[in-house]
Amino acid sequence: MDGKNRVNIKPGLKVLIILKKDQRSGKLTEGIVKDLLTSAPVHHRGIKVRLEDGQIGRVQEVVE
Repeated sequence: MDGKNRVNIKPGLKVLIILKKDQRSGKLTEGIVKDLLTSAPVHHRGIKVRLEDGQIGRVQEVVE
């Protein structure tokens, strides 16, 4: 499942995000969603979230 639709992302889900500093390299960071920061229902680069460890980035993939 991709991270472009807000309905797919819920607090407590394990996701892969891309941090701002890693956008050039494409390195993904795994974590658990704490808060959704994007209010739009769809975002072409991924829904922005805050992980439980405080990191903020855009969801690239939901890990199931």
